[in-house]
Amino acid sequence: MARKTRAEERIEELDVSPTALIAELDEAKAARDEAAAKADEYLTALQRERAEFVNFKRRTAEERERDLGLAGEDLIRKVLAVADDFDRAIENRPAALADDAWAEGIAAIDRKLRLLLESEGVTAVDAAAGTAFDPRHHEAVVSVPGTGRPEGEIVDEIRRGYKLRDRVIRPALVAVATAGDGDDAARPIN
Repeated sequence: MARKTRAEERIEELDVSPTALIAELDEAKAARDEAAAKADEYLTALQRERAEFVNFKRRTAEERERDLGLAGEDLIRKVLAVADDFDRAIENRPAALADDAWAEGIAAIDRKLRLLLESEGVTAVDAAAGTAFDPRHHEAVVSVPGTGRPEGEIVDEIRRGYKLRDRVIRPALVAVATAGDGDDAARPIN
């Protein structure tokens, strides 16, 4: 008998019967399906984590911006007190100083301050006489009967209010018309 080569010995060891091959093929398909399912699971988890991370970055950026805005808001409130002082000084300027260069310089400083506030997103709240009272933007401190204006309409702005971007940081203090015959004097609102 002839001696068999190693390759021939290995071929004889292999089971090439159709049932064995089908069983091996089924095992390979099951392993493939399991790997694909695991890959899908990992992909879904990765996508979820990525979305959560993007949301986390967005939230922290918004919080950081909000916190910086709050720090800036405190400073802006303090600067608004100085702006109020400028308003009072300019409104109560003596007639003798009307054309004085020094008084005009003070008014120019006030205009620069207003431009600075505008550049930071600060705008005045509309509280002109005749405007409807809005408790979100105005604070009524005096009710004035007998003005001939509809009830709830602003009669006078006592102190200017301000918004930072779209949020009111200081409501305007206003006098509001009320129904009445005018016999009563203007009275504070409690």
